Amino acid sequence: MLTPKHWNSWERFYKANFINSLTGFKSATLIGSVNKEGVTNLSIFSSIVHLGSNPALIGYINRPEAASPNTLSNIRKTGFYTMNHIDESFVDKAHQSSAKYPEGVSEFEEVGLTPYFEKGFIAPFVEESKLKFMLSLQEIIPIQLNNTFLVIGKLEFVLAQDAAISSDGLIQLDKMNSISCNGSNAYYSTNLINRFEYAKPDLPIRKLV
Repeated sequence: MLTPKHWNSWERFYKANFINSLTGFKSATLIGSVNKEGVTNLSIFSSIVHLGSNPALIGYINRPEAASPNTLSNIRKTGFYTMNHIDESFVDKAHQSSAKYPEGVSEFEEVGLTPYFEKGFIAPFVEESKLKFMLSLQEIIPIQLNNTFLVIGKLEFVLAQDAAISSDGLIQLDKMNSISCNGSNAYYSTNLINRFEYAKPDLPIRKLV
């Protein structure tokens, strides 16, 4: 049995890797934003969460401002940001976006990814991403326990490959080679195991595929 006595005695990065990977596989997503001077920003996040479909709300956890200030500051000032799925072809570049580049430096340029803009929206997409969507800021909720923030956005529009959307609306991430992550630096490919019908107490378990 491991207790706080154990992990509080561990080296910082060992402790962080262990606790961060306890929750298992997570989505790995690039968030694109821009400041008032037009400098684009790109950073990788693994804390994306679906908050509801009606209205369509998506949240993510932003680290303390001292550790990760630019994304949150840009979102506050402009009100818009993008989320971009990562596929295997540029996972190395996506990971590099987690480096702490100086303010005023574009991670797009530093890591070699391409900013893409939709007419009428200020926030940049990652052109290389096969699934990306625009969000408008709705609420920022401070989490006092560790000085992080829950950032909640409303889904404005989605750019996706039609062939990857099933007849019942499921986005088939494996067909776009979207990756998942564990901890802060381990990335995994995705494969469908099974789909099941909506579970009801009076019906047997039935597979869809």
